[in-house]
Amino acid sequence: MSDLKTRFDAAVANSKNLSERPDNATLLKIYALYKQATAGDNAEKKPGFGDMVGRAKWDAWNGLKGTSGDDAMQQYVDLIESLS
Repeated sequence: MSDLKTRFDAAVANSKNLSERPDNATLLKIYALYKQATAGDNAEKKPGFGDMVGRAKWDAWNGLKGTSGDDAMQQYVDLIESLS
């Protein structure tokens, strides 16, 4: 297992124990970076207008299209460390 993957897994664990809840924009960034790092580019259908949360998450993830998994992992680790 690579050092980056190990640090990413640790950051995922740490994200559940942050001292205070991040704002919604930061939560969307965390979600999008996690999805990009673990699933790659968004290929899911965009949720309908009635699902505002689903649309926001989809848009955040879709905004990272083309970002490599390793880049997304590194950004995720950096973001969680900045919040800890």
